[in-house]
Amino acid sequence: MKLGVDVLPKFNRDTTDRNRTSPFAFTGNKFEFRMLGSSNSIACANIMLNAAVAESLRIYADRLEKAEDFETALHEMIRKTIRDHKRIIFNGNGYDDAWIREATEERGLLNYRTTADCMPHLLDEKNVKMLTSLGVFTIEEMRSRRDIMLENYCKSVVIEANTMVDMARTQILPAIEAFAADTARAVAAKKAVAPELPCAHETGLVRALTGLIDEIAAKIDELETALLKVRGAADIVEESALIRDVLLQAMGELRVPCDKAEQLTAKSYWPYPTYSDLLFGVK
Repeated sequence: MKLGVDVLPKFNRDTTDRNRTSPFAFTGNKFEFRMLGSSNSIACANIMLNAAVAESLRIYADRLEKAEDFETALHEMIRKTIRDHKRIIFNGNGYDDAWIREATEERGLLNYRTTADCMPHLLDEKNVKMLTSLGVFTIEEMRSRRDIMLENYCKSVVIEANTMVDMARTQILPAIEAFAADTARAVAAKKAVAPELPCAHETGLVRALTGLIDEIAAKIDELETALLKVRGAADIVEESALIRDVLLQAMGELRVPCDKAEQLTAKSYWPYPTYSDLLFGVK
């Protein structure tokens, strides 16, 4: 292949660690794909990458084979490809929010944040055309894969939500109630000995915990209502959307008062290990 130059300049290799922020990093002599989840198989990612490369090479081959002047067509195609796709190249900090704004607002790139956002697009026309024309999948196989992936997502989150309800109702609430009751009894005992004692800290603590108990109970009911709504979905796509928009929000709202209560409840009453126990405790 002629590139139009006889001698290439010497380029210094970048020795910084910036590539760690890239989901598809070039690390000197190879590309590394770093977005695969720990529970996933590399097969699906490889299928999509190989299919995309094969589709691109086929497009290039079709153009060049029909060209009257190969060299002119080649260089024009290279220029056009760079112009069309240069917006996807980014060498900065991929974790910074500024890049997300630049990618979506300035460069027009897609940013699907959740599984429910991503998976239905497997059946977009351009994706179906690419994978079926190459003989990788049939439309039926693509539809089944979309449904299976969404079903795994839905089942996992529903299990987590039911577990959260059970944890909050049968262990967290009783722990807070026991600590609040014991604290209230301590206040009553102190005032029985010396009625003039203010006991402001203990009294405020009981009030705060009682308020959190009521809030947690209400959020548990809301989460159970969200679970019922998810179970009533017409299909797996609707179910995944309800999980994204309703169930995950309800789970997040239940966590807030539970986290507050953990900060106020004595460690001996709390039914679960704390982060410090998990990170620094050795037993």
